[in-house]
Amino acid sequence: MKRVFGVKKDKEPPPSLNDASDRINKRGESVDEKIKRLDAELARYKEQIKKTRPGPAQEAVKSRAMRVLKQKRMYEGQRDMLYNQTFNLDQVAFASEGIKDAQQTMTALKSANKELKGMMKSVKIQDIDNLQDEMMDLMDVSNEIQESLGRSYSVPDDIDEEELMGELDYLEADMGLETESDSVPSYLQPDKESDYDAELNLPSAPTGQTAMHAGRANGQEEDELGLPAVPRASLRG
Repeated sequence: MKRVFGVKKDKEPPPSLNDASDRINKRGESVDEKIKRLDAELARYKEQIKKTRPGPAQEAVKSRAMRVLKQKRMYEGQRDMLYNQTFNLDQVAFASEGIKDAQQTMTALKSANKELKGMMKSVKIQDIDNLQDEMMDLMDVSNEIQESLGRSYSVPDDIDEEELMGELDYLEADMGLETESDSVPSYLQPDKESDYDAELNLPSAPTGQTAMHAGRANGQEEDELGLPAVPRASLRG
């Protein structure tokens, strides 16, 4: 039977947007090359027309130039048409990629939604509220325990706070006086008058001038130091 009817051929897959766009781009590059060659040929004909005198020869050159110019116009039209096709393919490819991205996004959202629903079944708001209340009670009990352990056994409970404030003010006043006296405490400052000297009431030591006057009153001579002068022996025997 296969020899009679032959084997069914597999259909080729349809070209993708990228394949079609690549093929059109190659055709556009080929057309651009042809246009460049025609431009070079036109430039050569222009030079010939400038150098040729008016007449049959110049007209023949102009005729060939016109033919080349028509071919160039035709190729330029084909190039513009290919560019339009490429633009349309790019728009379709962009829209197709956008739809694919949307499909992937929807799939991811559905999966996440299903997972969240499963997680929410195991979590209850009432359980969370009860847990928070228990934690607050535990924190209150912990604070009470810390306060109880932090109490001092040697401090009586019947201390008068006003008495403590008065003592604190006295200490601050005393510290202010010490600061005014060059930061020297009162117990380190010297006494203004020695009690021992006051009790003895001793006379003060004589000064140099008083001794000098006393010596003069006795009729004694004094040297330059204020001492009694030693008498000099006479040289005459």
